[in-house]
Amino acid sequence: MQRSAPRLTRILAAAAVPVMLVVAGCSSDSGSGGGDGAGEAGGAKATASATASATPSPTPTVEPAKFAKLPTACKAIAAKTTASLVPKAKNENGTAAASTDLSHRSGCSWNGLDDKGVKGSQYRWLDVSFYRYDSEVSLGSGQARAQENFAKELGKIQATAGAKTLSTAPVAGVGDEAKIVTYTVNKTGEDFPYASVVARSGNVLVLLSYNGAGYAGAPVPRAKTIVEGATKAAKEAVASVAAANK
Repeated sequence: MQRSAPRLTRILAAAAVPVMLVVAGCSSDSGSGGGDGAGEAGGAKATASATASATPSPTPTVEPAKFAKLPTACKAIAAKTTASLVPKAKNENGTAAASTDLSHRSGCSWNGLDDKGVKGSQYRWLDVSFYRYDSEVSLGSGQARAQENFAKELGKIQATAGAKTLSTAPVAGVGDEAKIVTYTVNKTGEDFPYASVVARSGNVLVLLSYNGAGYAGAPVPRAKTIVEGATKAAKEAVASVAAANK
């Protein structure tokens, strides 16, 4: 009995060692498993964050401008039309307006005095201007910019100093939108009836003005004649914009 007791003690001690190792191993595996889970979650978050940051923001866009060119202003209205509206013009081919950028701004004018001797003289003036607006993300589309300036230019004409019997009306069949402003201004002691047209075609604005006066006893031009002349010339000017871009 005395010899078997120590032997039993040694056997129990030896048997206890694997059990401790197994328990320790489980504890270690458990801790390691928890660490891997946290790493996977962190990695997923990092990947999602990287994907989100890598996704590009949408690039701002704007509607393209309809027209890229302007017509040659002095050829935008037919020669026979300018000849009938401005008889005896000083320059039958028109006088081009000064411009540093003909792709965006251009103009032309005709004026002349038709002297009828003792019957007096008739004076006429016709001018046309073109303005083209590009589409820019920071400013908006060319069409929208032309619309905005359409309203501004119309307002300027309606605010003409000394204008009498001023009236505004839409003009059908001229571009995308058009209005004509009629009024009378007294200059050099004579009444000048005016007809000014503001028209828009796409991203191009067309401004046209026609007026006249009678001198030395000649009658004042009829308002109807001035309106009809301005409307005809405006239609040709607006049509020339599309023709220049074919």
